[in-house]
Amino acid sequence: MAAKQPGEDCMDGRSEAQRGGFLLRIREFKPKEVFTWQLLKTLAMGQGLAGLICGTAVSSQYLAAEFHLNTPMLQSFLNYTLLCATYTSMMICRRGDGNILQILRRRWWRYLLLGLVDVEANYTVVKAYQYTTLTSVQMLDCFIIPVLMILSWWILKTRYRLIHYVAVCLCLLGVGAMVGADLLAGRDQGSTSNILLGDGLVLLSAALYAVSNVSQEYTVKNLSRVEFLGMVGLFGTVISTVQMVILERNELSNIIWSWQVGLLLAAYALCMYALYSFMPIVMKLSSATSVNLSLLTADLFSLFCGIFLFQYNFSGLYLVSLVVILIGFIVFNAVPPPTAAAVSSSSSSICEEGCYENPGATEDDSNRDEDPGRIPAEVEEEDEERRADKTDSSQSFREETDGDRSVEQSTKM
Repeated sequence: MAAKQPGEDCMDGRSEAQRGGFLLRIREFKPKEVFTWQLLKTLAMGQGLAGLICGTAVSSQYLAAEFHLNTPMLQSFLNYTLLCATYTSMMICRRGDGNILQILRRRWWRYLLLGLVDVEANYTVVKAYQYTTLTSVQMLDCFIIPVLMILSWWILKTRYRLIHYVAVCLCLLGVGAMVGADLLAGRDQGSTSNILLGDGLVLLSAALYAVSNVSQEYTVKNLSRVEFLGMVGLFGTVISTVQMVILERNELSNIIWSWQVGLLLAAYALCMYALYSFMPIVMKLSSATSVNLSLLTADLFSLFCGIFLFQYNFSGLYLVSLVVILIGFIVFNAVPPPTAAAVSSSSSSICEEGCYENPGATEDDSNRDEDPGRIPAEVEEEDEERRADKTDSSQSFREETDGDRSVEQSTKM
């Protein structure tokens, strides 16, 4: 009888773990292991971001309804200016590779495209309200979730499981309940001048937001939060200034300034600034998809504020929608989706006793994996330095051995 190879034992153990993993999870389910402090912190921070979006929505609605001010690029310009004044200034004061000149020399065109994507995502979603209804915006804006999952699978190598798709479906059902409550309450507001154009703008905005959020997650987890916010603030300020001068110069000249208008613009800018500043922190704890699932409750918070501020009709479906979305968010984060690195580490941990997938791995390789935030160019430079050190050490060792041999020969003579 032929003996099993170590790799066959590893594969057998892995297949048995896959077959019985789901049943074992059900039997060994412990609520304390699901409702961890990490999950509660992520949930609280996500709802805090939703509250900031609610602040931007309420201030924008006051500006449009009470003061007839419809200047989305001006509002975006204020946000990007705050980001530029804070984070770009921090990058200017840095030294070495984190300095703004070094980053612009290496990756300026990437951040230029990212700034353009972010500015246009904010602009198109506001512009869509002029052509389509609120119901269409709320429904089609959820298009960001599947686009995010596809981009995360393709770019970030995130591998979702069945439970994550179930959680996303729960969140979308909650959004459906919210839209149904709007229809029953008669809140199908908005223009119907060109519904097809408006719906297309909403879908375009969702796709652009997905690209921006995936880029943000990659930058925050591999480079730096300050670098992302500083470069987006810099290029966003330039792009929004040019677009504001071209598209909104007539609206800017017709603004009737007052302390109420200034206060509402300041409230909007501060809410957006806080949203941009804190979102990378939450993304680093979870993922872009998880953050956007938690942001689905922002419309509900705006509706609850509208009940007191704008005399909206209340519906019990709003509470049902909130509960369903929160349940879907908790289910999604209860089992974090593994990335490619996590999958490889978990598969290698199955074969702990004499079964290794990479027996030739060295200590330098393990140290390299522990620091995913380094740039590939820096890693290549370090590899070259290691090779040079090894060659120098080998040459010095050869010279020492040759010297020892000559001394031995001289003593023998």
